[in-house]
Amino acid sequence: MKKIALFAFISFLICSSAYPQNMVAAAKGFISTLTKEQQAKTIYPFDIDERYNFHFFPIEDRKGISFNELNEQQQKAAFDLLKTCLSEGSMKKVKQIMQMEVLLKAIEKRKPEDHFRDPGKYNVTIFGIPGDSTIWGWRFEGHHICYNFSANKKELVGGTPGFFGANPGIVLDGPSKGLEVLKDETNEGFDLLHALTGTQLKTALIDSVAPKEIITFINRKAMIEHPAGISYSGMTVKQQQQFLQLIRLYVNRYTKIFADDMLKTIQQAGLENLKFAWAGSQQKVFGNPYYYRIQGPTIIIEYDNTQNNANHVHTIVRDLKNDFGGDLLLQHYKESHQSN
Repeated sequence: MKKIALFAFISFLICSSAYPQNMVAAAKGFISTLTKEQQAKTIYPFDIDERYNFHFFPIEDRKGISFNELNEQQQKAAFDLLKTCLSEGSMKKVKQIMQMEVLLKAIEKRKPEDHFRDPGKYNVTIFGIPGDSTIWGWRFEGHHICYNFSANKKELVGGTPGFFGANPGIVLDGPSKGLEVLKDETNEGFDLLHALTGTQLKTALIDSVAPKEIITFINRKAMIEHPAGISYSGMTVKQQQQFLQLIRLYVNRYTKIFADDMLKTIQQAGLENLKFAWAGSQQKVFGNPYYYRIQGPTIIIEYDNTQNNANHVHTIVRDLKNDFGGDLLLQHYKESHQSN
């Protein structure tokens, strides 16, 4: 009954149209709902190494405070904070991915007392002190959801690493049969691939075998040397439009102002420097793994579907200038503390 109540509560929160716009106010609001003991578990210094940890798979010692430790008011406040950073569409995916933990528990035939799969094992961690004149950040993380946000005063300046995953990629049976949380990411990737000519495909295809995981994985520095694939300038106008639409799909996971700024940065770095690369199967078929990547001077986007008979999707966005807030933000933080 507790899990059913949690699902109903999550659904209510996600469907709510009251999206607060002030991230600082939302963060302070969340903190104010916590007891002193909960605050001690939730709040860390901004310059701690823990800020650079992220795990999109289940781990035992995840820092921060979990939804299982929060009451309904506190959970609502946590979601209100997340709504200041992610789009409405992304919030719906958050709900679906959290609920999929129960589906996985059933698929894996786990006992009721087994909490390896648990929709309440999603943690909130705050780094620094949210304020109108402070540098701070926070993280929302659990199985198949991991977002790292960094703020300078009231402005969101970094939102990556940003990860969404889905297992199963497509639900094959049961009440949720046919659910495909990352359907657009899958289909639009294939649409662009299939729009390429035979000659273009030779450039876009980087391997006949898909990598077993996203290449940037959980590395602190997102690095893929020697960008490969077909460039934006090597595409027709229609293909370029499809390429940009695919990029927007990922960037628009964030709220509009932040997403628009990220898109502007990508454009300023030169669209001609963007590359689209594909590996593995060229058809969407169970059992045939596939992978694609978008890479440019300021961004890496990865999609991988290789695990569980190619029905287990991982996707990530890495902002190469502002990952974890970027080095410049950390420098400003240290300088502001030295001057105090």
